[in-house]
Parts: sequence; structure tokens; C-alpha cells
Amino acid sequence: MAIPLAFIAFWPSPVDKPVSGHLAAVLAFLHRHGIPRWFNYGLVEASANVVLFMPVGFVAALAFLPKRWWQIGGFGMLISGCIELGQLLFLDDRFASPSDILTNTSGAVIGALLAAWATKKGRPTTFRQQASQKC
Repeated sequence: MAIPLAFIAFWPSPVDKPVSGHLAAVLAFLHRHGIPRWFNYGLVEASANVVLFMPVGFVAALAFLPKRWWQIGGFGMLISGCIELGQLLFLDDRFASPSDILTNTSGAVIGALLAAWATKKGRPTTFRQQASQKC
């Protein structure tokens, strides 16, 4: 998980550069066919940042079980801040953005909340719990 994230974060040019023309064409098509204008490149990029960090929050929440969702969010914010600082200092063609930190942190929080939900809902019943329920 960390290796793909590092490749995306520190790729020398924006990772969407090869598909930006296609994405613009798809968005223009959608707008011509009734999709609202607020569904634009900015929304797609922000959504991608959220989705990119959801596995970070999910795995971190499972790896550090006693941690709460807001602590995992802080961890996601720290990672995102380091990524943005690295882009600012070392990558001329990339743009460090506070909004990326916000969306990445949101993704980590969503991932942590999903992990908490999955571990509570999907926890198998132990033999002892089954025996006590029958009595």
C-alpha cells in the first residue's frame, strides 16, 4: 500500500497529466448531457484524493486497534503534510496544496471509520459467546 502511494505522491509530473485531455472530454460530454457543472475536474481530483487515502486509514485503524478514528485522521494528516512538503521542496512540476491535505485526511478518517464498522459488524461469534447465548 505504501509503495503505490509513494509512486503517486512523488511522481515527477502530475499523475493525471496523461489522461487530462480525456478527462476533460468526458466531463464536457457529461455536462452536455445534463450532469451539473459542479461535477468538474476539481471534484474528480478531490474525490480521487479521498479514495487514495481510504486504504491508509483502514489499514492503520486495523494495525493500531486501540486508536480512535480522529487519531488515525491525525496520522493521515501527518502523512499527507509530509507528501505535500516533499512536493513543494523537491518536485517543480507538482503543486503542494492545503486542500490536498484536507481531502487526504478525510479519506484516512473515512477508512478508519469503515475499519471500525467492519470489525464491529463482521466479528465472528466465539464458541464461548455462542454457549452463553444458549443458556
